[in-house]
Amino acid sequence: MSLSDCATRTALPDAVLWDLDGTIVDTEPVWLAAEFALAGRFGATWSEQDGLDLVGSDLLEAGREITRRMGLPIMAEDVVDALVGTVAEHMRSGDLAWRPGAREMIAALAEAGVPQALVTMSYSAIAEPMIARLGDNPFGAVVTGDTVTNGKPHPEPYLSAAAALGVAPERCVAIEDSNTGTRSASAAGCHVLVVPNLVAVDAGERRTQVDSLAGLDPCDLGALLLPLQDGLVP
Repeated sequence: MSLSDCATRTALPDAVLWDLDGTIVDTEPVWLAAEFALAGRFGATWSEQDGLDLVGSDLLEAGREITRRMGLPIMAEDVVDALVGTVAEHMRSGDLAWRPGAREMIAALAEAGVPQALVTMSYSAIAEPMIARLGDNPFGAVVTGDTVTNGKPHPEPYLSAAAALGVAPERCVAIEDSNTGTRSASAAGCHVLVVPNLVAVDAGERRTQVDSLAGLDPCDLGALLLPLQDGLVP
């Protein structure tokens, strides 16, 4: 079956669940810069690899790891507050590096009537200004790191988003860029469209990997849920 061979609404996913950082907007350099600034403030050592190790993680868990690795005299919550403040300001007034094809896919899904949710470990202070800059809010549900008990890679964030939209996770496509997020969505039962950014993502069940969202459309996402479908060709 052709990837574009989808003529009816029934061929589309019941919902599409979006990660934010590195998937819709390339915020990873902003996070890294904030981490280096924090290290400089305390005369601590930090590396790009240290930052990449935390991509997609629950922020409080990341804060604990940063505190440990940098040997900081402050609490993990203080680390998170500092980083979130920097990234939130960038979302409000900085130049956003939109990932190729992401805004186009969001708009196409909205036009096709496919429900969408944002599922991010960033906090509401980061998610809300990003949504505002999209224009009309396309998300019927927003799950952020400060609204869940268990962050990614636990399935709770994606299960919560599917429940909020009133759909079965197995009929959803999640779009992710990290191992942590992919594990979360896969464990929830979603099929994951993996679009790697700064980190490699492992192969696994219910995962299809592409180089970019550019050139794809909602029918391509629906094709991922068809029986015996091999997945998209990068």
